[in-house]
Amino acid sequence: MSSAAPRPDTATRIEPFRLRGANFNLLVLRLLDHQPEAVVPAIGDQFRRAPGFLRFAPIVLGLSDIQVPPNEVDFPGLIKGLRELEIMPIGTTGGTTEMRNAALSYGLPPVRSVGGKETDDIVAPAAPTEGAPQAAAAPPPPAAKPAAARSTMVVEQPVRAGQRIWAEGADLIVTSTVNAGAEVIADGNIHVYGALRGRAIAGGASNMEARVFALNFDPELVSIAGFYAVREGFPAAQIGKAMQVRLVGERMRFDPIT
Repeated sequence: MSSAAPRPDTATRIEPFRLRGANFNLLVLRLLDHQPEAVVPAIGDQFRRAPGFLRFAPIVLGLSDIQVPPNEVDFPGLIKGLRELEIMPIGTTGGTTEMRNAALSYGLPPVRSVGGKETDDIVAPAAPTEGAPQAAAAPPPPAAKPAAARSTMVVEQPVRAGQRIWAEGADLIVTSTVNAGAEVIADGNIHVYGALRGRAIAGGASNMEARVFALNFDPELVSIAGFYAVREGFPAAQIGKAMQVRLVGERMRFDPIT
């Protein structure tokens, strides 16, 4: 009679999973109206002008501008409407504690940006009972280190349709063409020394000082720090010219490069 196969040594067994921290470039959909019947059709109309933009992309709902009681916000309707547009809401940022808790009950957890505090007061701590020992005060956080100089990613090949390039924490320089259907993203500035025919998203880390430069400006969409414009809104005189795009307040400005 054959003997049973030996059991693997549990000390050398490969772990079934591992957790690690990571930073991701997420867009925030800043809600200025809490009603799905107002928000969803407006988003659908804008995104139809730039096919493929944000398709199946994870997105965070910005709640800071909603000034109504949490029970008046139709989170299920917002979630359903956005998913029908193939936009995937994954969480929230900003807003009151009650608003974030309301969103959490529908599967939208608060998302904390790097260095942010959006989730610090999601659950209020219970008041200590009389005579209960008090926890020692937490030590002060270490002094912040000075920010490192921004690096630069250089791409020398044409960016093909369907290709996405992201310069995380850096400026992006493309010495060739960004083709239609391609997407270039940078936390800093974007420089395209050929034709910009795809989508350019600068200031991905909410950097409102970021700019987009192109020697042949003909994009499907251009965005800075979440503010964007699509090709149908560009004056005809800008198309094909050397241009730079920047923010002035919350308005996008298009200037020729001379």
